[in-house]
Amino acid sequence: MKKIITVAVPKGGVGKTTTAVNLAASLAVAEKKTLLIDFDPSGSCTIYMGFTPDMIQGDMFKVFSYAKSITQVIHNTDLPNLDFIPSNVSTDDVEERLERLTRNTYLFSNILSMEELNKYEYIIIDCPHYIKGLTSIALAAASSILIPVKAGKFSIAALKRMVSYISSVRNTVNAKLKIEGILLTMYESNTKAQNMTNEELFKNYGEYIFKTIIPKNIAITESEFFGKPSILFNAKAKGSLAYLNLAQEIIEKNSNNSPVI
Repeated sequence: MKKIITVAVPKGGVGKTTTAVNLAASLAVAEKKTLLIDFDPSGSCTIYMGFTPDMIQGDMFKVFSYAKSITQVIHNTDLPNLDFIPSNVSTDDVEERLERLTRNTYLFSNILSMEELNKYEYIIIDCPHYIKGLTSIALAAASSILIPVKAGKFSIAALKRMVSYISSVRNTVNAKLKIEGILLTMYESNTKAQNMTNEELFKNYGEYIFKTIIPKNIAITESEFFGKPSILFNAKAKGSLAYLNLAQEIIEKNSNNSPVI
């Protein structure tokens, strides 16, 4: 049975897209059939994956507007177990149309329930850095949410807002939505900001925090410029190894039926 994980938090610059791409790639390397979906009109995930407009045969906008089925917009990647649905929202008018099309809360849920997608063990969704609209319908369809957090007061405030919104989603549209975990990203040990962030996070959300920590690592940043996940750019880099560990932590948690809160 497929596990649908949204990567979402209402703040930019915390490693959301980086996490979606590298987690999906790491699950694929672990021989888990994975589908990565770029759900953000800005297309950051698509850029990271090295897709240019001429390479894109369709995206979720085409699916939501009934121009194509979801199977027609799935693209192959350099990893055999990783497929990808890019974002190709090229104008403000298209983005506005997409916003109108996605007012149906259960539209995405119905699409992801298609039998053709049952071949995937994991579906990873890279959401926009805002809560309403696309993120809302992604959460309505998801099994769980992964929340990336970097050191800083603004990141903690965004996390609090996200956790509050998860309660709202559970009470209205998706009672089964769980928190897969809170992921510490761009981690810099022995800095005052990181220590203060850790103190507050473990005090209030300790049961949610992944054991795996993603360090601040230049190889991850460089891999974006080459349009490929870090594991394909430098498999021995600390960032690459950290995302492999994260994938393994998630696989073990779900295979052991450990509770996801």
